[in-house]
Amino acid sequence: MSSPLALLGGKPTIPESTPHFTWPPLTNGTTKAVLDQLASGISIYDRSGVIAQLEDALAEYFGVRYAVLTSSGTAALHSMYAACRVRPGDEIIVPAYTFFATVTPLLHLGATPVLADCDANGNLDPRDVAEKITDRTFAIVVTHMWGTPADAFGLRALAERHGIHLLEDPSHAHGASMAGQKTGTFGRAAAFSMNGPKPLSAGEGGFVLTDVEDVYYRTLLHGQYNKRCRNELPKDYQLAPYGVTGMGLKHRIHPLAASIALDQLGHLDEYLAGRARIAASMIEQLDGMPGIAVPRLGSDVRSSWYGLILQYRSEELDGLSIERFYEALHAEGCMEVDRPGSTGPLNLFPLFQNPGPLFPHYEGKFSYAPGDFPRAEEIHRNTLKLPVWHREEDMPLVDRYMAAFRKVADHYRDLLE
Repeated sequence: MSSPLALLGGKPTIPESTPHFTWPPLTNGTTKAVLDQLASGISIYDRSGVIAQLEDALAEYFGVRYAVLTSSGTAALHSMYAACRVRPGDEIIVPAYTFFATVTPLLHLGATPVLADCDANGNLDPRDVAEKITDRTFAIVVTHMWGTPADAFGLRALAERHGIHLLEDPSHAHGASMAGQKTGTFGRAAAFSMNGPKPLSAGEGGFVLTDVEDVYYRTLLHGQYNKRCRNELPKDYQLAPYGVTGMGLKHRIHPLAASIALDQLGHLDEYLAGRARIAASMIEQLDGMPGIAVPRLGSDVRSSWYGLILQYRSEELDGLSIERFYEALHAEGCMEVDRPGSTGPLNLFPLFQNPGPLFPHYEGKFSYAPGDFPRAEEIHRNTLKLPVWHREEDMPLVDRYMAAFRKVADHYRDLLE
């Protein structure tokens, strides 16, 4: 059998093997910022220099009172949970579908993660959350998956009705918004990642946002001990005597990483606008293609487009498996098409099926299993993820990616044979 598909001997749509997508954009300004900081100093122990500049810029960008930088998004989540006084035995409702680090810091604090299923967009479903609330529920944690805001208004109303906290993990969603309100500003606190591919990148880093003074002080005590705590905790604050030691953890960001993030923040809205234009073009070209369902956003929703998440519909291609479709796309040269692995239904990971070997105090406390969260598992099983480029000069490559999708969809029967 002869076929134009590259997987079956035809010519690939994109023959170039060089990386098709890199992030973050590194400019001469980025280089200058790093070199200037290198000349200024590579260790900052308090809130000064580039640390203060970036925290002030983040607080202004998001419209909050306080921002605290951390060494990673996981560290930010850990500090946020500790600062919001999560205690052993507290039940915390979390997304079943998320990156695992949204939840793992809770295990270190002794809390019980209660998984809730997702809606059709992969975001936390308020209806399932409502069914999981008990008298032991302390907080709801929401991730804004792949940069598209979850129903934060609905989740906040639910939290307020039950007298519990709403906490956010918008690590995919810097600058995303719903009805003009940015993700990270809906709850008591929010924890962001700034690692390599995130919309706002420091290479590695994170930050906590809050309007609550006590949460700010406790965030400092959790991971910013000694000089910073001694300088910033009021003398009459009840925990001020612990300033030197804090809680003994060091979550400070590296100044070079902070200098990268500060430079990137100045361009974030520009980058997001470019992503939005290209995402719209990609969706327009893919919409209606057999086997592919594109995302639908409400008119009041602004995504950061951390990824373009497509849902594969095998029934529209006579049962062709997603594995075969994915293999054919890669053969066409679409090396940036991904099937996420570490971000997925948490009930499929051994850590959440049997945490006892790593966390002995959880022995027998919960045992999630495959099949427990059918919507999360279905979305994960059928997800094809594309990066979203941001420059107009990227459009020829984007169009070739779209052409490759059309080519595979048009000749899917060759793959069935």
